[in-house]
Amino acid sequence: MLNPFRAIRDFFWHRFVHWLTYEGSNKQAPLSDFERLRYELRPGDVLLVEGRSNVSDIIKSITQSIWTHSLLYIGRLHDIDDLETRAQIQKFFDATPEDQLIIESLLGQGTVADELSKYKGEHLRICRPKGLTRQDAQRVIGYAIRQLGTDYNVRQLMDLARFMFPYWYIPKRWRSTLFEHNAGRPTKTVCSSMMAEAFASVHFPIQPVLHRDENGELKMYGRNTKLITPPDFDYSPYFDVIKYPMLDFDELAVYRKLPWDRSGVHCDEIGDRMVTDSSGLELVSQTGNGNEDANTVDDAEPEPDDADLVPRGSAQ
Repeated sequence: MLNPFRAIRDFFWHRFVHWLTYEGSNKQAPLSDFERLRYELRPGDVLLVEGRSNVSDIIKSITQSIWTHSLLYIGRLHDIDDLETRAQIQKFFDATPEDQLIIESLLGQGTVADELSKYKGEHLRICRPKGLTRQDAQRVIGYAIRQLGTDYNVRQLMDLARFMFPYWYIPKRWRSTLFEHNAGRPTKTVCSSMMAEAFASVHFPIQPVLHRDENGELKMYGRNTKLITPPDFDYSPYFDVIKYPMLDFDELAVYRKLPWDRSGVHCDEIGDRMVTDSSGLELVSQTGNGNEDANTVDDAEPEPDDADLVPRGSAQ
């Protein structure tokens, strides 16, 4: 028999989760070039997302960062070396050989596999682990795939929010469970913690704790993975941050707008910064055709008189 109190609780909980995860229409022009980004991704890369949901606004307030969600890029099916691991992901997501796949933990869904294209039009950033070997990247991907189907740990998200407030204001019975090890319980996780555990499985650091003992020896200690948030991948010195803005300097070719001379005149020695005859100069115009302002030179320095010009190697 269905417990009426549980049914009421589940009803309000599902309504609450729906409100937290609701995203309005994306009216902002995309800041990231998705096509370039998807071309440059490598298996094992971390993707940061600037979320637009209500829970994303809460996470922004907690972490003081725009990055509210993180996910792991695992590549296409043929990028996964282990055949059993490849078969495992197909149990959760019916992928085609050309699909670029990701693994993420979502509120209301748990840890799931999906296609990268779902984030087209969003503000994204790549965080690439420096020097991660292919073998370890496969282990990280394998760890994440084994987490598929686990629930989202809402309690951990709430505990993390409370962890940001002064500890002495919170009664003991309300205090965080972030530091408890619940062996044997069903696994629950959040997006950044799941990936932190995946990288910790190969001893790859994200935000480690460094300590120098009395002998001067430096030791590195792993940080509690439950305390890792999406911005930590951005701040980590062990991850390269890769950006692909929608309007890039390479595409705008700003350097082509510089007033370079096209007549072949060049300076041979340090200190050569004066042109005596401007009649033969041809400057590169803003349109790149060299026809505009061809006879214009910098007026910052006046042309010297003929008497002031001394040929090189001549003595005064």
